[in-house]
Amino acid sequence: MNASQSILLLAALLFSIGLMIVFIKRNAIMILLGIELMFNSANLNLIAFNQSQPFLVDGQIFAIFIIIVAVCEAAVGIAIILRAYHYYHSAIPDHVSELKEKN
Repeated sequence: MNASQSILLLAALLFSIGLMIVFIKRNAIMILLGIELMFNSANLNLIAFNQSQPFLVDGQIFAIFIIIVAVCEAAVGIAIILRAYHYYHSAIPDHVSELKEKN
């Protein structure tokens, strides 16, 4: 097993763990954590596939874009979760039944 195959195996493991977290956990912050793990596994895949053609930097550029998108997603997601927690006093998405303020 060479280095690229090891990296791809690690990426598949990270993606599986992230997907399991998204499906099993009920807390919104943990769901965001699972999504971040899946983004990181996609980055590992891009870097592993980029190793086969080292003169191209396409995989590294896409990985940087994914990191930027992940940071923006985390910031917006945390802001939405904090606002929902302020109104509903819960970070569990099932407890938020409507998108308007409770009276």
